[in-house]
Amino acid sequence: MAQRNLTRPSEFLLLGFSEEPELQPLIFGLFLSMYLITVFGNLLIILAISSDSHLHTPMYFFLSNLSFVDICFTSTTIPKMLWNIYIQSQVITYEACIIQVYFLMLFAGLDDFLLTVMAYDRFVAICHPLYYMVIMNPKVCRILVLVSWAISVLHSLLQTLMVLRLSFCEELEIPHYFCELNQMVQLACSDSFPNDLVIYITAVLLAGGPLTGIFYSYTKIASSIHRISSAQGKYKAFSTCVSHLSVVSLFYCTSLGVYVSSAVTHSSNLHSSATASVMYTVLTPMLNPFIYSLRNKDLKRGLKILFEEACCILHWT
Repeated sequence: MAQRNLTRPSEFLLLGFSEEPELQPLIFGLFLSMYLITVFGNLLIILAISSDSHLHTPMYFFLSNLSFVDICFTSTTIPKMLWNIYIQSQVITYEACIIQVYFLMLFAGLDDFLLTVMAYDRFVAICHPLYYMVIMNPKVCRILVLVSWAISVLHSLLQTLMVLRLSFCEELEIPHYFCELNQMVQLACSDSFPNDLVIYITAVLLAGGPLTGIFYSYTKIASSIHRISSAQGKYKAFSTCVSHLSVVSLFYCTSLGVYVSSAVTHSSNLHSSATASVMYTVLTPMLNPFIYSLRNKDLKRGLKILFEEACCILHWT
């Protein structure tokens, strides 16, 4: 029997990680803990940077923006998943699914562009240190962030509008814990070739372009560090890049892992893509604050100042 087309379905079913009832409390507790760590960790980074005037520099300006985006990125998916587990439901409305797709694409794109901007910041700091404050002045920093927002907003709007043109069949089960773009396109009964084409082209441009920029920046950085005569100077220059390189590697490796997993996933293992997606939607935003704070003396000082101010406020209240 042919499936009946539904141009605008009322809801989708998010299958999540497992349908076993006994595993739901464990999944709920695990993801609630990871979400709270992500929110509070990134919030502490933002507050530490804002409270310490020594951290009002381009590098930490971009880092605070990255922390804000990571909070929003995780908040797009995890609260809905936790609520569904709590009420023992797998339902998400069509409208909520479209909104989730939009904001997922928006914040994923912003993560990508901000990491590229931060690589450019390190390139200028190491390769052109005498002109650093001239090139990376506050106006330029704000423009770089605004351009990142503008491109990400337009891209996510394009992808969302492309999804809105699709009609869907009766089987609306998404083997994921959120409305993932590729999974939604695969559920369509109408011609999805334009969607696949747009996804492919934008992935090449908006992922390959920033990655090329990051690679070029670090090629120049490596060349500049190699020309430094003293070992201490080399170590100091390289140490300013270690945290960013770690985050870039984590972001791109986990994202690549998700798409490789999706490509090789068969119907017998529908939940593997959802499990792989945890790496870049939850784990990477959660680890970013730890990566940037563990080896950063300036940020540790900012966190210390923040805690001292908080203790003083609590003492006087």
